[in-house]
Amino acid sequence: MVRSVNEAALPSRVAMMGGTFDPVHLGHLRSAVELHEALGLDCLHMVPAARSPLRDTPQVTPEDRLALLRLGIGDTPGLVADPRELSRSGPSYSVDTLAELRELYGAEACLVMVLGHDAFLRLPEWRDPQRLFRLANLVVIDRPDHETPWSEALRELMAGREVEDRADLLAVPQGRALHLRLPSRMALSATEVRRRLAAGESVRYLLPEAVESYLLTHGLYRPASA
Repeated sequence: MVRSVNEAALPSRVAMMGGTFDPVHLGHLRSAVELHEALGLDCLHMVPAARSPLRDTPQVTPEDRLALLRLGIGDTPGLVADPRELSRSGPSYSVDTLAELRELYGAEACLVMVLGHDAFLRLPEWRDPQRLFRLANLVVIDRPDHETPWSEALRELMAGREVEDRADLLAVPQGRALHLRLPSRMALSATEVRRRLAAGESVRYLLPEAVESYLLTHGLYRPASA
């Protein structure tokens, strides 16, 4: 989806996709491209977390994960490797990143936070989830087995926020939520990539070539004795 000349005069459409990217793989990148197209975004910030409050500590340094993300994105239009969370001390909270992006783009911009379904199910556990909706809209990337029951806390958080189509989501700067099923739905996981690397198995066609080359050259995700 490309914005028309008339749409270009409208406020910015910006999205944030956070994660450990440990490491970035083709599933992350293809989802980012499809989101950029589906929402007619001006920019999608891919933001590696220094340390996620709800996930295990990444296996490699933030600097290496950022380098891998930059290599994976390459010259892809509209995608940006955003290092802002790596300069903070302590855990990386999405609400802080959204506040910075809101200040950067202004009150009228349509700001979207993108989540995978697993992360969405734990949204009530995030720091200040109500404030997330005061700062941004939410897009949840659905998956084939997305029928997991919602907790009572999640139902309360989402009450009155869900919309059925992209136009309704993009019509306001913040406060709405949309479940979106992307065309490719690539079933890749960083966990499997790490397992294969640790076992010395091939990761060809799971990662961009530049990412694979960096990983192998620097011996990342390999046992210390390898």
